[in-house]
Amino acid sequence: MKQLIIVTGLSGSGKSIALRALEDSGYYCIDNLPATMLPNLMEHLGADDHKHVAISIDSRSAAVESLPANIALLKAQNVDTRILFLESNVETLVKRFSETRRKHPLSKDTTTLAESIAYERDLLASLGDLGHVIDTSNLSANKLRGWVKDVVSTEHMGLTLLFTSFGFKHGIPLDADFVFDVRCLPNPHYDPHLRDFSGQDAEIQQFMQAHPVAQEMLNDIKQYVEKWLPCFVQDNRGYLTVAIGCTGGQHRSVYFVEQLSAYFKATQKVLTRHRELKS
Repeated sequence: MKQLIIVTGLSGSGKSIALRALEDSGYYCIDNLPATMLPNLMEHLGADDHKHVAISIDSRSAAVESLPANIALLKAQNVDTRILFLESNVETLVKRFSETRRKHPLSKDTTTLAESIAYERDLLASLGDLGHVIDTSNLSANKLRGWVKDVVSTEHMGLTLLFTSFGFKHGIPLDADFVFDVRCLPNPHYDPHLRDFSGQDAEIQQFMQAHPVAQEMLNDIKQYVEKWLPCFVQDNRGYLTVAIGCTGGQHRSVYFVEQLSAYFKATQKVLTRHRELKS
């Protein structure tokens, strides 16, 4: 079966980086393809060559509003079609355009940069529901490349459960389906001997396991996800993103994500992200 990855989303959110990551993974890549060319794309590429293809489509593409219908046509042709939608907050996008001194592709003499970003967001709003959304607001280029490779490495059959930790002081992830706040729990940050560790380390794990309230909340989140996961499976969702947040995204949220990932790996395809950790 042929596989097609469509990379789309907001200008400045990292589509070029994502496309290069796919190229490094062995995909035949096409940048900024008009949406009208999608239905016959795989046929023109040949029956045997280029079985793994990735393309980018942005808001400037001809008839971008036809993208959902064209994706349905590809799936009817037995093409394994996946969509990566890259998102970012306004502040980050404005900063990126200012640093590179690039004009927004939809900008006009009568609109500000922020207005152009808002217009593009409205234009592409329906596309985010078609596939997997990645919020690149706080991501380095290297981390984005890693996340893209993780997403495409999962098999297309069934739902992938994605757990991500984050710090509320850096903003809530835009790609989260569920958000759980664990800031009410005891914080290892206030212990000087624990401050430099992360939730992946045994020292923090022992600290969290010693507090019954933390274990009670962990079990509640497990039960909640288990209860509602079948609904998302029945809805033919490819990904379900569960975000766990604490203050800085280093201790409590990381611990919770590690525990939840280990628990659900027994029955689900699972991906794990730690947004604020450097590695």
